[in-house]
Parts: sequence; structure tokens; C-alpha cells
Amino acid sequence: MEIYETAQFQTDLDALGITISREQESQFIRYYEMLIEWNQMMNLTAITEYEDVMKKHFVDSLSLVKAYGKEMRISLMDVGTGAGFPGLVIKIAFPECRVTLLDSLNKRIQFLNAVIAELGLKGAEAVHGRAEDMARPGKMREKFDLCVSRAVANLSTLSEYCIPFVKPGGCFIAYKSENSLDEMSKAEKAIALLGGYLQKKEEFLLPDSDIHRCLYVIKKENPTPAGYPRKAGLPGREPL
Repeated sequence: MEIYETAQFQTDLDALGITISREQESQFIRYYEMLIEWNQMMNLTAITEYEDVMKKHFVDSLSLVKAYGKEMRISLMDVGTGAGFPGLVIKIAFPECRVTLLDSLNKRIQFLNAVIAELGLKGAEAVHGRAEDMARPGKMREKFDLCVSRAVANLSTLSEYCIPFVKPGGCFIAYKSENSLDEMSKAEKAIALLGGYLQKKEEFLLPDSDIHRCLYVIKKENPTPAGYPRKAGLPGREPL
């Protein structure tokens, strides 16, 4: 059985003000092991070294607290979750959070369900579907306190995918690797149209690294108009 060094991970979590138990630490290690096992059968991540996964996936996912805080008795939707970043990581660190992981690729959903079962996570579900379909009335529209996404897309497109899931009064937080003022300025019209506004932007380096991160916090003040999101494919091809 391989022994994993967790001191750096704990140091990074301390820097974010997050405390986890030994059981949660073991869950993170098992999650890492399953990620590597399944990654041999499907493309889940290009980052596979233990230290890199802990920093660039796990710590990065949990950097959300710098923008949102640590009150996680909420419902959270992760759009385009992939291998579970950030939603499944947040669930492990904050078990009280009710998490829905959405992805359009069924293979990834099978992986996520396997991790949820293996780690015994209650209040976590993985859903196969496209954001444009799942945000329709009668499905998951305006059901969540917080929507997050680390998916690779411009902010206008991400906003159309994510804001419809958020209850008025809730937030959408987009993870970006760098401060893109141009991207934000292009997205402002789309964000307003969808019922939100940019509340704040948090820029920082991940703990003990030179990895730059920017979190855009978009507050939803009004219900999203009925025509959004547009039909599948349009938000990506023709951003608002």
C-alpha cells in the first residue's frame, strides 16, 4: 500500500482556512487513486502526478472559499464538472454541502458515481446531460444557491450555461486562470440579460505557488428570462 505525503496539502488548506479530518484526508487520497485508475481507461485529466493533482485540482477547487467563504450549508451545481472539479472536491471538504455534478459525457458520470459510492458521500449526485437542457423550466432551473464552473469557455458562454440554475439571490462563480478584463467586459451584457451582475472579482496565487487564479462572483438578482439558455450548441457557437 502506497504511503502519501500530505503535509503540503494540509499546509495549503491551512492557508485557505480549511480544516479537514483524517477521514476526509483519506477520502481525498482515495479520490486521487481512483482518478489515476480510471484515467487509464478514459481521458479524465492530463495532470496525474500526486503533488500536482493535490495542488492544481484539489487546492485549486477549494480556493472558492476566498470568494465565497466557508458557509456551505447550501445547494451547489457544478456545470461541466469533468472529473469532479470543483464540485466533488468541495463536497469532500464540506460534507454539509448538497452537490449536483453535471456533465455531458456519460463515462465521466460513471466515474463520479463510482467515487461517490466508494467514499460514501451522502447528498451528492452526478447527472448526465447538457446545461442547455437541464436548465429548462421543470428540470433544475433556479434550484441552486450557488453554481460553479471550471469549464473551459468564455465568460459569456459560461454565464448562459450557469446563471439559469441559480436562484435569485444566489451566485455563479467562474474559475479563471488569469484576469481577463476583455473577457469580462464582453460578458457584462450577457450577465445582465440573464439576471445577474458582477459582484466582485478575487485575484490571488494558489498557496505556496506561482499559479494565478481569478474568481468572478456573479450575483443573481432577477429571474432569468424564459428564452435562456438557448438551444444546445448555440451558447458556445454564438455567445450573447
